[in-house]
Amino acid sequence: MDHHLLSIITFMPSFAALILAVFLRGNDEAAARNAKWLALITTTVTFLISLFILFDFDPSNTGFQFVDEASWIMGLKYRMGVDGISILFVMLTTFMMPLVIAASWNVTTRVKEYMIAFLLLETLMLGVFMALDMVLFYLFFEAGLIPMFLIIGIWGGANRIYASFKFFLYTFLGSVLMLVAMVAMYADAGTTCIGGCEVSLLTHTFASETFSIAGITVVGGLQTMLFLAFFASFAVKMPMWPVHTWLPDAHVQAPTAGSVVLAAILLKMGGYGFLRFSLPMFPVGSDVLASLVLWMSAIAIVYTSLVALVQEDMKKLIAYSSVAHMGFVTMGIFAFNQQGLDGAIFQMVSHGFISAALFLCVGVIYDRIHTREIDAYGGLVNRMPAYALVFMFFTMANVGLPGTSGFVGEFLTLMGVFQVNTWVAAVAATGVILSAAYALWLYRRVVMGDLIKESLRTITDMTTRERWIFAPLIAMTLLLGVYPALVLDIIGPSVSALVASYDTAMEAAGAAVQMASE
Repeated sequence: MDHHLLSIITFMPSFAALILAVFLRGNDEAAARNAKWLALITTTVTFLISLFILFDFDPSNTGFQFVDEASWIMGLKYRMGVDGISILFVMLTTFMMPLVIAASWNVTTRVKEYMIAFLLLETLMLGVFMALDMVLFYLFFEAGLIPMFLIIGIWGGANRIYASFKFFLYTFLGSVLMLVAMVAMYADAGTTCIGGCEVSLLTHTFASETFSIAGITVVGGLQTMLFLAFFASFAVKMPMWPVHTWLPDAHVQAPTAGSVVLAAILLKMGGYGFLRFSLPMFPVGSDVLASLVLWMSAIAIVYTSLVALVQEDMKKLIAYSSVAHMGFVTMGIFAFNQQGLDGAIFQMVSHGFISAALFLCVGVIYDRIHTREIDAYGGLVNRMPAYALVFMFFTMANVGLPGTSGFVGEFLTLMGVFQVNTWVAAVAATGVILSAAYALWLYRRVVMGDLIKESLRTITDMTTRERWIFAPLIAMTLLLGVYPALVLDIIGPSVSALVASYDTAMEAAGAAVQMASE
């Protein structure tokens, strides 16, 4: 059973979606209620089953565990597995999806199709984090665009068509370059596997079975070109500056649950791609362009924080905040050291909880007033004290208050980058100050002050359902803030193996270049 546990977790939501599509008839209130309950029960059971993987996982083993493998077409393989890095993203996905379904309880339009879209999306997201074949990874990576495209385009806001097409075209076109690079690698090396490959590209062979993509190392200009092809896809997905412009539009137009999934999980696919492909497979290309990526990340942190300061739409402000926080992730990854990589992974997990909660906070008041304009609010603390407390907590976590998970990720990332480039770290550190400025400015205008607007005088506080949705997010943000070892102990050995693999590859590449020059 252990050998098929990953496949069970991955495809269980799709099986539920199939049941909804085939057996659930009608569009009445009873059918809608049944669709919601089936989706909630399925995502909850998926999370509970994924806990078995977490409890049985051995962090000291830096290889892939729970591997499920089968023959596929044209010599390719269906191969799934998790290691110390990917298991956290699997758990983040299964943890968030029941909350996403619960947050969609007030949806009344085409409920069955809405739940099917999210169930299929969960399968595709889990597949990205488990796939150990590059073609399989690419299929999951690209197919995930379709449900999200529909979620934004059908259940989104007034400008949803424009936002959905912009989201799809940006992320799809970026991934086309990755497909071209994969075809070139397959034509030259004859393999698409991740882990255990004993082949070489061009003239230099580096075989290491300690982490990730072993045996594939490209040297010289081709490696840099292949790195750029993969980089284009992952940079758009994160998104990095300056290819980030699709994200604010997608967030603003998406329904609340769509924004939660987009911020908590989909953005993490870019960072996961850097960890799984760019560093272990293209170490020379990563090293050549590291300084550029570090400065792009620092610029992103400062620039998007300044842009967030002038936003009048709450969702757009939080979207720009997400871009800034993803800048810390790319900085940490391309610092190529233990602290930077630990911080980057921790930041992605932490951001999954905090950004999701902030979008849920916007959704709570949007369901009541039906506007996201900051000027439409003010003085909510007088009518919604519980909401004011929850919003304050996640605002502080987003700023990076010590004791919350937001602090740990930013601190580790800055510490790792400081060892590599002090100027980049100094510029990025100003983003911490700017994040406090725009976050507290938002909170001040929405929550504090006197309740003077007539439309807010009858607004009600959070319901029991809404409080239960926030409870696990609060618990995880606090738990990881005071006990970060919960994550660091799991990722530590795998990150150490990745750093060692990168260092060894760079030494081997340097020796190969020296021999060629002689």
